[in-house]
Amino acid sequence: MAARDPHRFVNELEDAAVERLIARLESRAEDAVFTRLFDKYAARLGLPELARILEVGCGTGAVLRFLTGRDDFFGKVYGVDQCRPFIDAAARFAQDANVGDRVDFRVGDAHNLDFPDGMFDAAIAHTLISHVTEPTAVLREMARVVRPGGTVVIFDGDYASLTYAFPDHEFGHQMDVALATASFNNPRIMRDLPRLLPDLGLALTAAWGDAVVEIGNGSYFRSFAETYLPYVTKAGLVADDAAQNWLKAQRQAMEDGTFFAACTYYTYLARRV
Repeated sequence: MAARDPHRFVNELEDAAVERLIARLESRAEDAVFTRLFDKYAARLGLPELARILEVGCGTGAVLRFLTGRDDFFGKVYGVDQCRPFIDAAARFAQDANVGDRVDFRVGDAHNLDFPDGMFDAAIAHTLISHVTEPTAVLREMARVVRPGGTVVIFDGDYASLTYAFPDHEFGHQMDVALATASFNNPRIMRDLPRLLPDLGLALTAAWGDAVVEIGNGSYFRSFAETYLPYVTKAGLVADDAAQNWLKAQRQAMEDGTFFAACTYYTYLARRV
């Protein structure tokens, strides 16, 4: 069976699998890695106080909850995701955080946004572009719905750099590739953005990379491995017993304080010309 990115095909998953993805998204949002990387680009957006912000592929709405919680932001945020259970969870979590009156969550297709041209001051794709069917179509839509001079933010990982330590280096590399292949439709898309953005009417204003590394213990990468390993074996990329032994070794390394995992993430800020 060919690998099928679970976020790309989320609407075809069983309810239990969707709930596991919701748990993963919320667990990730509670990790200091997530908040650090979000705060780094949020502080550079330079938005009007009453800005209107769209997040495409908003998942459970964690990015928008963080944004509405910032002391320097008083605007309105909108979130779109193809998955109804994600949107329902996002609305529920926003109410629990007392920001429900400032967010508007909708089911929609990132490739064909149901918003007029120039409606937003900024549009954000936070770990979305690696999952979508047609990245350029999504970026074109994001450019369309921001005003001239508005900002498009693309934050995602370069998942070809994803790696976990494992004593058998050859098998460890096989697992790294299998995890990236099973979990992401476009694992190398962030390398392509400097070439793609100008043709989409977007001028790059800033870009940087951050190495996300956990050494000794793991939380961010533990959740990642536990959530996405089943998709590796389901696609037949690695035999189930070998994959489970690899996961057992990762958990043991965390207990022993010998764990290592890393991935490079990139942020692009672009202006609609």
